Amino acid sequence: MPSDPNIGKREREVLTAIVETFISTGEPVGSRTLSRSNREGLSPATIRNVMADLSDAGFLEQRHTSSGRVPTTDAYRYYVEQISGTAKLAPQEENMISESLAGISDVQEFMERTSRVLSLISRNVGVTVATSGAKNALEHVYFSRLGDQKVLAVLVTRSGLVRDRVLRLDLPQAELDLAARYINENFRGWTMESMRAELSRRIEKERSEYDRLMHSIEQLYKQGALAGETGGQVVFVEGAANLVTGEEDRKRLHEIMKTLEEKEKVANLLGAYLDVKQEAVRVVIGLDNELPSMQNFVLIGAPARSGSDMFGSLAVIGPTRMDYQHTMTAVSYIARLFDKILNESE
Repeated sequence: MPSDPNIGKREREVLTAIVETFISTGEPVGSRTLSRSNREGLSPATIRNVMADLSDAGFLEQRHTSSGRVPTTDAYRYYVEQISGTAKLAPQEENMISESLAGISDVQEFMERTSRVLSLISRNVGVTVATSGAKNALEHVYFSRLGDQKVLAVLVTRSGLVRDRVLRLDLPQAELDLAARYINENFRGWTMESMRAELSRRIEKERSEYDRLMHSIEQLYKQGALAGETGGQVVFVEGAANLVTGEEDRKRLHEIMKTLEEKEKVANLLGAYLDVKQEAVRVVIGLDNELPSMQNFVLIGAPARSGSDMFGSLAVIGPTRMDYQHTMTAVSYIARLFDKILNESE
C-alpha cells in the first residue's frame, strides 16, 4: 500500500470504477469511459485530474502514453479492503454448489468436488487441500476369510467412508477376528497415519508378548489391510486451463502449469496464508514471495474447519484481474457449507 493513500470520496469512487471496469474489460481505462458512466456527472477533465492524483499515489499506471490507466497491485489491495463482504451468490449458483456437494460425508471427497466447483464458479483455478482429521479417523476394521489365500479387509472411518480390499493371505478366521478385535479396542478414533505408525512400533516391541497375534497383524499390515489416504495432505487442483486467455499467457503457461502440478508447493502456498484462526476469507495479492512463478497472481481462500478442528483449506488462484467480490463470496459460502455438511454427517 502506498505510504500516504489519503484517498477522499471522489478518488475512492474513481479508483473503484477503474478497477471494476478493467476487471470487466481487460482494457486500459480512459477518462471519457469513466465520464460516461459516472453518476455524479464528472467531466473527463475532472476525472483526468483525479486519475493523475491516483497515479502519483501509486494506484494507477499507464503502460503506453496514448492509452488509459490500469490498476496497480496496490490499487487491487485497496479495492479489496473496500469490499463490504455482504454480497450474495445468485440462487442458481447456490443451488449448483449445494447439488454438487450433496451426499458427501468424507473430507477428501468434499475437497475433490470443491476444487471443481471453485474452478467452474470463478473461471480460475480451484485448489483444495485435505488434511487428516478426527472425522477421517478409524471407526472399526473387519477381516473375513474368503477362501484359500484370500482375506477381505474392510476399514470404516468416522466420516462413514468405507475402504475394502482383497488380500492374498492364508490366515484362519479365528486369528482374523482376534486381530480385528485388538485393532478396534486399541485404535478406534486414531487417524490413519497415527494408527499405522503405532502399530508398526508395537509389532516390533510386543512381538514376544503377543507372538501369534502380532504375527497375524504384521501380515495384514504388510499386505495393506490398513492403508488409507497416503501422506498427511491430499491436494486437488482444477481449472489450470482457465489461465490461458491470450498469447502472453500461453508463453507463461508452461511454467505456471509446472508449478501447479507440484502439489507439495501448492499445499505449502495455502498453508503459508490460511490458518484455522482466521475468521473470514483472506485475499493475498502477489504470491511471488512463496512461488516466484506466481507473480501478479491472487489467492482467495479460507480454512475448511468444523468448530475448532481444521480439516484443510480451499482457495481460488487466478490473475489480479479477477472478480474479487464474486470469488470471495463463493469461497466464504463453501467454507460455511463444509462446516454444515460435516456436522450433519456425524
